[in-house]
Amino acid sequence: MTASSSQSPNTDASSDDNLQSRLIKAVNNRRNFAIISHPDAGKTTLTEKLLLYGGAIQQAGAVKARGQQRKVTSDWMELEKQRGISITSTVLQFDYSDNTINLLDTPGHQDFSEDTYRTLAAADNAVMLEDAAKGLEPQTRKLFEVCRMRSIPIFTFINKMDRPGQEPLRLLDEIESELKLSTWPVNWPIGSGELFRGVIDRRKKQVILFSRAERGKQSEERHLSLDDPDINKLVERELLEKALEELELLDMAGSQLDQDLIHSGDLTPVFFGSAMTNFGVRPFLDAFLQMAHGPSARSSSDGLIDPLRPEFSGFVFKLQANMDPRHRDRVAFLRVCSGRFEKDMTVSHARTGKTIKLSRPQKLFGQERAVVDDAYPGDVIGLNNPGMFAIGDTLYAGNKVEYEGIPCFSPEIFSWLRNPNPSAFKNFRKGVNQLREEGAVQILYDTDESKRDPILAAVGQLQLEVVQHRLENEYGVETRLEPMGYQVARWVDGGWKSLENIGRVFNCKTVQDAWSRPVLLFKNDWNLNQLLEDHSDLKLSSVAPVVSGVEPINL
Repeated sequence: MTASSSQSPNTDASSDDNLQSRLIKAVNNRRNFAIISHPDAGKTTLTEKLLLYGGAIQQAGAVKARGQQRKVTSDWMELEKQRGISITSTVLQFDYSDNTINLLDTPGHQDFSEDTYRTLAAADNAVMLEDAAKGLEPQTRKLFEVCRMRSIPIFTFINKMDRPGQEPLRLLDEIESELKLSTWPVNWPIGSGELFRGVIDRRKKQVILFSRAERGKQSEERHLSLDDPDINKLVERELLEKALEELELLDMAGSQLDQDLIHSGDLTPVFFGSAMTNFGVRPFLDAFLQMAHGPSARSSSDGLIDPLRPEFSGFVFKLQANMDPRHRDRVAFLRVCSGRFEKDMTVSHARTGKTIKLSRPQKLFGQERAVVDDAYPGDVIGLNNPGMFAIGDTLYAGNKVEYEGIPCFSPEIFSWLRNPNPSAFKNFRKGVNQLREEGAVQILYDTDESKRDPILAAVGQLQLEVVQHRLENEYGVETRLEPMGYQVARWVDGGWKSLENIGRVFNCKTVQDAWSRPVLLFKNDWNLNQLLEDHSDLKLSSVAPVVSGVEPINL
């Protein structure tokens, strides 16, 4: 036996120990979160300011940017820039204070809530953004329930404190009474509206005063202890006394700070500030990194998978076509769940059983991308997608593991999508198939195969407009929509056999989804309830079952 061969076991053990120590360090330093809010609460503005303080950008853009103002980083799609709204999820990774942060930016518009649901499946934490004047709003409540289902830790940022708003105590009471979620303010506002001067940090017993900064730049902060005599020169006495009285009330009657309750999603740390003026953004970011949950274990076919599992695994939660229109690319967003991802590594595809070499993986930052050599649990990377990946797919190395799939939710608007130009059918088909893959809209088909036009099924009207816009601008195809007049969709439990057992059904239309499963469309809830009364043994679901091992049908 040669000397080199006799040393190989120790060398292998040393290499394994080194990999494990790198994995532990990387997991401890990762933080991953999504921002949820109602439209116009300031989500994209807060995202930009977090990037600014994280050093990822030098100047923050305003969402309603005009003229020479800088466009926002997270809104990269042309239609987003035109309308000043977020209509697609994106990923923004940056380093801050020895941490690597993966910020999953979600659509603010309620018509794209299904994209948000998928993104929340990849998040370890959520930041719930509220408008101080409006408090809890419908979309925020809806997305909160998704977080609660997954026990995601929730951090609350009450925004727009520089404008007239509700009393802070009332905003806390609304969260506790309506969401049944305990609150613990990490800081407390000194004044509001034009009199918003800063916040009191409860943990450090400090006053943080802010001064307005040049547009798009970081605001200046001044930290003072509560007994510093200079405070009375800088802050109106009545504003400070009121804030201290309210804090005393919270100390006596409020919740206690408990890290375990934060991580279980039962207690939300609350922050006050103004993203537009940068007031309170840095204190929020610093406290979030201390309190947030790191990459967490994930449910799979093999039980909970610890992020420190040495073998790589991850799942696809989003697909996006044409992020770079010049190259007509297709990108799969993969959340790393365990082990270390390496460039050019060979992995297994759980749904198909195929082996894949993952070349040219990309670090994502809005529309910008750079080739990445490795990634760790909590990270999101972009993979070139030649049509092989579907939302919910698991990729793994070593022993087989398959993560829980991501379900489809019930659409509420249905329209035939017509292609008036037969010569453009090839591009029409390509566009419809790719947009269906990425989940921009659900596609249904008539059971009569002679009717080739697809049915667009969406949560809101804006989804349909986006599909038409993208077909025209990205695929060169003009289309026409014909509303169908249905408002409710239900999947049939048991598939076609269950439907055949009850014979003919009335006051509804039978179609099939992309996986050839029967879907019933109803004009209203009354028609749905009538069918269920007539056929009590028929079971219908508003959520499409997760698909495994089946290839979808294309147009």
